[in-house]
Amino acid sequence: MRFSLVVPTYNEVGGIQRLIEELSATFQEHGLDGEIIVVDDNSPDGTGALVDRLAVEYPVRCLHRPGKLGLSSGVIDGWKFARPESEALGAIDADFSHDVKIFPAMVKALEEGADLAIGSRYVPGGGIEDWPWKRKFTSQVAILLAQPLTSVKDITSGYFLVRRSALEGVELDPIGFKIGLEVIAKARYKRFVEVPYVFTDRVAGESKLNGGEVANYLRQLWRIYRSRLFGASSPRI
Repeated sequence: MRFSLVVPTYNEVGGIQRLIEELSATFQEHGLDGEIIVVDDNSPDGTGALVDRLAVEYPVRCLHRPGKLGLSSGVIDGWKFARPESEALGAIDADFSHDVKIFPAMVKALEEGADLAIGSRYVPGGGIEDWPWKRKFTSQVAILLAQPLTSVKDITSGYFLVRRSALEGVELDPIGFKIGLEVIAKARYKRFVEVPYVFTDRVAGESKLNGGEVANYLRQLWRIYRSRLFGASSPRI
């Protein structure tokens, strides 16, 4: 299965090379036909320029955007930038909080008939390390608020791979940073698989989570519920 994996970045120069190296090694070891697309929001630390240099050696391309436009819109722009022959589209964070080692299992799930594969913290074998109790509580509340939408356990996961065909004609609203919520709630898929992994806190850079992003999540959730209840569509991008 051919796929394009998007990595949205803003000031991730401290870890992006290592991520690209590890993803590339994983692709090669498991015979995966994938490309990495870094969508950089004009990082002042030079993230985009570094990725351009790495493109000579690794299966990576960089989409340069003019400013800090947000994670979700970055993922969507990256999917538009993806090679047309990719049958699946995915997303992974740049900060090593997502375990690269489970990605082959996510690809295999789609090859075996699933339409959506999710890196999951909330199924047996998954978990979270090094989070303070307040952040764990916030995550659990976010999951609880979204539970009526789907049977997926980790609906707020930002680590996933979805068949391109499941997104055809789907209106995705790029508010905030929970693009996984949009895909899980709106994509046209019949079967999903949650692949367990242990979430670890970032190894470089600074977290993008703040009060504004929490507010964006609530706005995003309201729009999805409104669409389900009243048929109001999200804006087309």
